[in-house]
Amino acid sequence: MQPLQGIVEFVFVLVAPGQGAQTPGFLTPWLELPGFGERMSAWSDVAGLDLIAYGTKAGADEIRDTAVAQPLLVAASLAAAATLGDGRPDLLAGHSVGEFAAAALAGVLTDEQALALVRERAQAMAEAAALTPTGMTAVLGGVEDDVLAALDKHGLTPANINGAGQIVAGGTLEQLAAFKDDAPARARLIPLSVAGAFHTAHMAPAVDRLRAAAEAITPADPATKLLSNADGQVVTGGADFVARLIAQVSNPVRWDSCMAAMAGLGVTRMIELLPGGTLTGLAKRGLRGVETVALKTPDDLDAARELMK
Repeated sequence: MQPLQGIVEFVFVLVAPGQGAQTPGFLTPWLELPGFGERMSAWSDVAGLDLIAYGTKAGADEIRDTAVAQPLLVAASLAAAATLGDGRPDLLAGHSVGEFAAAALAGVLTDEQALALVRERAQAMAEAAALTPTGMTAVLGGVEDDVLAALDKHGLTPANINGAGQIVAGGTLEQLAAFKDDAPARARLIPLSVAGAFHTAHMAPAVDRLRAAAEAITPADPATKLLSNADGQVVTGGADFVARLIAQVSNPVRWDSCMAAMAGLGVTRMIELLPGGTLTGLAKRGLRGVETVALKTPDDLDAARELMK
């Protein structure tokens, strides 16, 4: 069937950000919206954390804590999605822990199951990070092959290959220091304020704990197309997606592959859930021409709803 004259077809992707997107007080204006505070309060019981207090009163160091940041981010994304209304995206994706929000929005997990698993993931990753002093550094620019070769030379893992000229290296603090002194040409290095080398072999101890927690859950198949960080593929089975969520803890995030899949699927519009900005920023460089809205405050909701029409 041909589209009706005058009607422009679009493909809309809804994305959820990962750890590092949180900022002190980012939830404060959202609590004025009907139902938002009630959702966050109920999910606080599931997460075993006062998510409202962390999202409104806590300082940067407190919400940097992996055990806090991950449940806070997933809950914020889910609560923000509920404020958008009934419009359904054509495609869902999340970056790192944001995949749990995407899985819940796709119907693979309930909101409560997603938050319960994230609680286990966050605690297990925090414990794994405490075993060895590790960290992460963003590498901006440079020739990708040269950057990857330099990481390999220093025993580092490309933990996030984000596309648009951004790779995040993970490893021990000693390895990162050596890499800083031997940076690839035309690359800018930015140390990240994170508690450990996520999505590297240093997180392997967390995988078994998350797998054990997931055994009690029977996931549903996605009701919406859902991309995987592992390879950018559309995953059609709920059990497969959960298995990927578990393995992803110690494996690199391939957001570049996710954006390539979005391009291949004809994405024309993107909304990034709270706290938005990171993924829409990558899209502006890696998915040129795609309209984007990042949910940062409730003032962004009207533009997001307009993009969904």
